[in-house]
Amino acid sequence: MAVFIVAEIGINHNGDLRLAKRLIDMAVVAGCDAVKFQKRTVDKVYTKEYLDSPRHSPWGDTQRAQKEGLEFGKAEYDEIDHYCKEKRIEWYASAWDIDSQKFLQQYDCKYNKVASAMLTNLELLEEMARERKYTFIATGMSTLEEIDHAVNIFEKHECPYELMHCNSTYPMPPEDANLKLIRALADIYKCKVGYSGHEVGTLVSTCAVAVGATSIERHITLDRNMYGSDQKASIEPYELCRLVKDIRETEKIMGTGKKILTVAEEEVKKKLRL
Repeated sequence: MAVFIVAEIGINHNGDLRLAKRLIDMAVVAGCDAVKFQKRTVDKVYTKEYLDSPRHSPWGDTQRAQKEGLEFGKAEYDEIDHYCKEKRIEWYASAWDIDSQKFLQQYDCKYNKVASAMLTNLELLEEMARERKYTFIATGMSTLEEIDHAVNIFEKHECPYELMHCNSTYPMPPEDANLKLIRALADIYKCKVGYSGHEVGTLVSTCAVAVGATSIERHITLDRNMYGSDQKASIEPYELCRLVKDIRETEKIMGTGKKILTVAEEEVKKKLRL
């Protein structure tokens, strides 16, 4: 089965629907299977004290202004839903609170996503699991015990899921990738395991496919120098195109694992074996 490739738009649209559409176009041209966004109810995710604290951004000088400036509402998601259908690419979003998850339920998305930061929010996981949609569960910052609790919720509700190995640093140093954990998680939980990457470049993500990752998710951007906390850990258009191409080539290179002689090798054998 082909590796499922997700272009994580997240909040890299900077609150601009036109930019979001350009990022969707970028994913379509590269050949991705889906794009992903992030949805938050600002007052539910953050404390008033935090939201009132200073932060300079294009939208104002408080954390609240910045957080609200990055959020899309119903009008924007209606247009995203329409645009993705027009472009024939799947979309979904990682919700950071129950209200946001309920908001997303109005759309006919095939997938859900548990962000690494939300893996221990058991009430939110219960809400997701009850939908029984195929769910990608990111495991950054998590212990095996915490992953156990999350998995148990999805298994209790008979909700299909796929773990995603992840290191939650932005950007992640390549030496911290620990890609052998992909196979280890697959052995422990007897499920598919993908890779959600935050490194610079594409090599680590391609290597993840070679060690067995069943999905790849990467943040995308038009320009890493744009405003935003995730931009530096994102890949630009030419990199995304190269990543998709390299993943598809890697799938072919890995083969079936069965010992067979190719037609070309049979011809060589006739010449070299006496």
